Amino acid sequence: MRYEERRGIVVFVYDGVRLMDVAAPLEVFGTAAGLGGAYGTTVCSADGGPVITSTGTRLCADTAVAEAGDAHTLVVPGSDELPLRSPPAALLDAVSALAERSARTASVCTGAFALAAAGLLDGRRATTHWRHTASLARRYPAVTVEPDAIFVRDGRTYTSAGVTAGIDLALALVEDDEGADLAREVARDLVVFLRRPGGQSQFSVAARTPSPQHDALRGLLRGIAADPAADHSLPALARRGGLSARHLSRLFGEQIGSTPAAYVESVRLEAAKALLEAGETVTGAARRSGLGSDESLRRVFLRHLGVTPSTYRARFRTTAPAR
Repeated sequence: MRYEERRGIVVFVYDGVRLMDVAAPLEVFGTAAGLGGAYGTTVCSADGGPVITSTGTRLCADTAVAEAGDAHTLVVPGSDELPLRSPPAALLDAVSALAERSARTASVCTGAFALAAAGLLDGRRATTHWRHTASLARRYPAVTVEPDAIFVRDGRTYTSAGVTAGIDLALALVEDDEGADLAREVARDLVVFLRRPGGQSQFSVAARTPSPQHDALRGLLRGIAADPAADHSLPALARRGGLSARHLSRLFGEQIGSTPAAYVESVRLEAAKALLEAGETVTGAARRSGLGSDESLRRVFLRHLGVTPSTYRARFRTTAPAR
């Protein structure tokens, strides 16, 4: 397949598409082009006409599917409708036609449902918005779904998690094409992480924790999040919550699905990750997160992430996963 000197990035849009899913990759590739990257972006709709996005914004297309020609990268954004029902035949025909003429294919958020419905993810690993990973796995059993990933690369096919993960994915593609230096410059210009904090999970401990019904428990969770390095031993938590240690442990099990110690460790791990990603030393991250010594930090990282703190820290110089 022959390409123009610039890598053609085609973003396919349709009625109901999420505006951020479209804008995020366009912003990354457009910024990369402004910094010297060999990119040209095209917004494509089925017939070349405008579409109405999920926000009600009218979005104009540059070309129609039939006129799009070959592309280096096809990007398929998501919509709120794709996880709920099978995509329309016209949408699948358009995605299939564009993918056939593209060197690599990527989806943002629930755009993975369109790729899966078109058979483009059969036998591949993929991800999507955390809220819909189980649905994707059930509906398309030929796809191996990775629910905690920010983005997944399987051959020349890429899928990404919810909404803003399109930025992470596009930065990774820029790094593949142009190297880490340009990707880092784009991330700096957009004021985003080259690889986001918490790269092992789409959302934070607080975001994935059920909201407890007990007032004292809600207050304790806020206190743990606000100061992970404070004394959060079971006796200290029970004292602050005005509860017995046994009662508090029971509440954690019933309403959080965890023991107090395990929950505190998960918050401290998240804090340590963020500190390392920001450039803190291993010793500093251990102390400031509340995990204590370098050895304690190392044990927690190996148990939960399978990597050492120093290896994890090095990841944020690049989008590539640590080996």
